[in-house]
Amino acid sequence: MRAAVLHETGQDKLEVLDDVEAVGFGPGKVRIRVRATGLCHSDISAMNGVLPQPAPFVPGHEGAGEITDVGDGVNGLSQGDRVLLCWLPACRVCPACKRGQSELCLAGFMNAGTPNFKRPGGDVFGFAGTGTFTEEVVVPAGCAVPIPDDVPFDIAALIGCGVTTGLGAAINTADVAAGSSVAVIGCGGVGISAIQGARLKGAAQIVAVDPVATRREAALKFGATEAVSPDELADAKQRVTAGEGFDYVFEVVGKSATARTAYETTRRGGTLCIVGAGAMDDHLQLNMFELFFDEKRILPSMYGGGDVLTSYERAIALWRAGRIDLEGLITHRVKLAEINEALAQMRTGEALRTCIEI
Repeated sequence: MRAAVLHETGQDKLEVLDDVEAVGFGPGKVRIRVRATGLCHSDISAMNGVLPQPAPFVPGHEGAGEITDVGDGVNGLSQGDRVLLCWLPACRVCPACKRGQSELCLAGFMNAGTPNFKRPGGDVFGFAGTGTFTEEVVVPAGCAVPIPDDVPFDIAALIGCGVTTGLGAAINTADVAAGSSVAVIGCGGVGISAIQGARLKGAAQIVAVDPVATRREAALKFGATEAVSPDELADAKQRVTAGEGFDYVFEVVGKSATARTAYETTRRGGTLCIVGAGAMDDHLQLNMFELFFDEKRILPSMYGGGDVLTSYERAIALWRAGRIDLEGLITHRVKLAEINEALAQMRTGEALRTCIEI
């Protein structure tokens, strides 16, 4: 089958190969024909080495498709089921799961160390234990989450990570208060979803911050009350909050520099929510006095900060009710020419649709 492969970490070009085979099928596993895949910035971060990922590997961890085969011992899934791929399935038995924090379950990370594919030249990994820039993937049954018939594959793929992460950061982790002021730094797909979550929670002012003009324009369509460039953030803080700072600031970039800016933009006693996935050697510096004196809450948000299956169901319900716009996210794109080109080469009619999320 065909798959887009990154041969070495740090390369900026994917090669579409037709000699890739999905491996590992057996008890407890399912085989999925990928019908749609999203491109999340985490894929880019793995490609450039910000996030640890063995290479060569197939990027992609937001996907949806149809089950073509079911291994022994799998219950509740059948051939032909429409599913989205969950890159971090919960085991339901570890301490984190028992505490209701299934987003912190480490069982899913065990999949990342085992090759998902092979070629004549050797093993190939799948990013985050999945690898959806391909026509077919074999994953543990827990990674396959059934979706209703009325949910298109491209919508389901976005719910698989970006939408769940952004919405959950605003709804679960930060629990944005009605009437509050919000700033969102980084307005890709996850940031846009955080904006939609803040709007749903009743935020009065939502300031979108991004250096890219087209992203700022898009943010206004998704619920931001205004959109500014990073250079204009200080002025927006003064104008919107009389210089006090925002009640909630979401950092959706994953860099210490923007996290520091987000901290300084948050009011005393306010909430800084860290959503972006950054590098292990990128350190955020805070002094002990400001931590004590400012009493700002710093809340990291992993995969939306809540049970992912519940979050999926919530996103679908909100989409059905017209409360969130997911179709618009599919056209909210950035220029990733090499990846777009590689994915375009893989399309065969409706076999593989791509929705660029961030």
